[in-house]
Amino acid sequence: MTQEEFDEMMEIQWQREKEEKVKKYSILNTLALKGQTVLAGSSLMEFFPVNELQQTLEKQTVIYNRGIAGYVTRELLEALEVCVLELAPSKLFINIGTNDISSADGEYEPGKLLANYNEILTRIGARLPECKVYVMAYYPVNAKADFPGMDEEMRENYFRTRTNAALLEANRAVEALALGHGYQFINVNEGLMDAEGNLKEEYTMDGVHMYANGYAVVFGNLKKYL
Repeated sequence: MTQEEFDEMMEIQWQREKEEKVKKYSILNTLALKGQTVLAGSSLMEFFPVNELQQTLEKQTVIYNRGIAGYVTRELLEALEVCVLELAPSKLFINIGTNDISSADGEYEPGKLLANYNEILTRIGARLPECKVYVMAYYPVNAKADFPGMDEEMRENYFRTRTNAALLEANRAVEALALGHGYQFINVNEGLMDAEGNLKEEYTMDGVHMYANGYAVVFGNLKKYL
């Protein structure tokens, strides 16, 4: 098997896994309460251990996590019915687009990200006019620290377009987009960064995805909106 054939096989498997998650969420939605709080997005949302963290709150909140690892804005748009609309949330926290920025082919198109994000917010507004939508800032990354199993070639590919500069620029654009829809843009990244503006090494396994201690920082900043 050539590398190209292997990569194609892995891509097919990954797509099937994402499709299976949507199917599982669709079934879960039939058992869920309407009008609650929903988290939607990619792996940065799916891996958020919000139900464990919220046990520390005095007021318990029903939260449904509908994040799907690997999702780009186009995929969330296609699965919006299942990931958001079926649940008719009263509050929605959304974090989507970092995979658009770190596209596998190295071609990041800001205009396409914003167009898809705009359509996502438009559809939410049309179907759920009373929902409070919180558009979350993208988290910083750490492209400098040494992480197990990551060599220089992998690091270069991983962070070719997914840089802190690109994320900050995207945050500004997404903030303007959110405000244009009358939604609140929230930056809950305080405490995540080191002195150089990188995601703190102790919070991340690979420079992008966080351990629970990193999410605990985010949750501390986020809980006033719950």
